[in-house]
Amino acid sequence: MTDQNENFETLMRQSLTGDQHAYATLLRKTAQLLRPFLTKRLSFSNEVDDLMQEILISIHKARHTYDGNRPYKPWAYAIAKFRLQDFLRAHYADQLRHSVDFDELEETLEDYVTESGLSYESISGEVQKLPEKQAAILQLMHQEGYTAKEVAEKMGMNESAVKVAAHRAYKVLRKRLER
Repeated sequence: MTDQNENFETLMRQSLTGDQHAYATLLRKTAQLLRPFLTKRLSFSNEVDDLMQEILISIHKARHTYDGNRPYKPWAYAIAKFRLQDFLRAHYADQLRHSVDFDELEETLEDYVTESGLSYESISGEVQKLPEKQAAILQLMHQEGYTAKEVAEKMGMNESAVKVAAHRAYKVLRKRLER
């Protein structure tokens, strides 16, 4: 059988009967099939490679569940989708564990300002020295009382981007005011 005539279903059936060459070809072609799917959804090539290995291991472990009367690709994509979801869930859970609570950071900055006796004018002057977008976000949130969600709508950004920009601005202000 030539490579042009081989299809996934045939390769899978052959590999289930013990054909090592068919199995190696199946895994190689499966990796080629799934790589664009993963590349679109992940930022770094090392993440794609790591997840591809996990998917191929999952396919290996689940090969006994494959129904030879059904197409191979949807079965493989389903496994890839579940492994991708597991990977993203773990990735974002890890990011949340290491994230900073914006309210806590804001309170710390407010406590510092209160304790150090800084004036409104000096803080306002430092805010104006920030990049334009960060200064606008802080002004809307703290002088005009808008929430991050409202600021996001006003500025055409998403809420998390507003929070990140505010967080970065707080960090810069804190460093400047500590001097």
